[in-house]
Amino acid sequence: MVELRGKRILVTGGAGFLGRALVEGLRGAGPGEVIVPRYRDCDLVEQSAVRSLYAETQPQVVFHLAARVGGIGANQQNPGRYFYENMMMGANIIHEGWRARVAKIINVGTICAYPKFAAVPFREEALWDGYPEETNAPYGIAKKSLIVMAQGYRQQYGLNAISLLPVNLYGPHDNFDPESSHVIPALIRKFVEAKAQDRDDVVLWGDGTPTREFMYVEDCAEGLLLAAQRFDGPEPVNLGAGFEITIKELAELIARLTGFQGNIRWDTSRPNGQPRRMLDVSRAKELFGFTAKTPFDAGLERTIAWYLDQPRSNP
Repeated sequence: MVELRGKRILVTGGAGFLGRALVEGLRGAGPGEVIVPRYRDCDLVEQSAVRSLYAETQPQVVFHLAARVGGIGANQQNPGRYFYENMMMGANIIHEGWRARVAKIINVGTICAYPKFAAVPFREEALWDGYPEETNAPYGIAKKSLIVMAQGYRQQYGLNAISLLPVNLYGPHDNFDPESSHVIPALIRKFVEAKAQDRDDVVLWGDGTPTREFMYVEDCAEGLLLAAQRFDGPEPVNLGAGFEITIKELAELIARLTGFQGNIRWDTSRPNGQPRRMLDVSRAKELFGFTAKTPFDAGLERTIAWYLDQPRSNP
């Protein structure tokens, strides 16, 4: 177990969506210092930059959140980039962290690593039962490889590295860029803009039948903190909310919460993505006492309210 109080803590991706929530949550743990490297100063894809970062900051605990991510379209357009950058960032953080003798690395993965047709709910043991969904396989495989790397470095070198697999996240400060956003911010933006423009309909990808699970970003940050302090094992652990909703139901819910009263049309020429996603969250509860607490409707309402307060939300 690792006590965070008084420690120098490095958070890669700390200025991002989940990172912002984690850094805020860390304040309650009383760290000595929280270090948030920025891309303009340190490209984590470059090993020399990561080696210099460790030498300059000398962290004792590292949360590796930085990732190159996006929705289905962004993954289709950037398979090589998403594999290479995610693989290299994680490999550099783990390897150079071992060289720098950090006390603990919390490696944050993705449920895109799971097989396309994994049995629902996804249990951690099923990670190697098949190939990931094709549209995000390069990203998912890169992140899955880092789980193996963390386990290998634990076995050979005694590195205390743990791997966590958060479900799809949402909340204030999410990415609402239509070119790279995930499904919840993308839907919020579409419906808000359609309402403002008095449009009769909104067109969405696929047929609405796939299911997803979503967790409020502050809940995820709490899970990361609990795992960092209470869990030291080699096995990957899911972080989720433990429920499943179809994309059609999600779209209808967000339409209602944003006040859009037009029609929803489905473009079935576009991909659905993975058929179903929902995690078995029992391991996280058993190993470090984590249970997500934010009701889905309440979390969506807070996210929509935050988005409407942003200047860019005015089409």
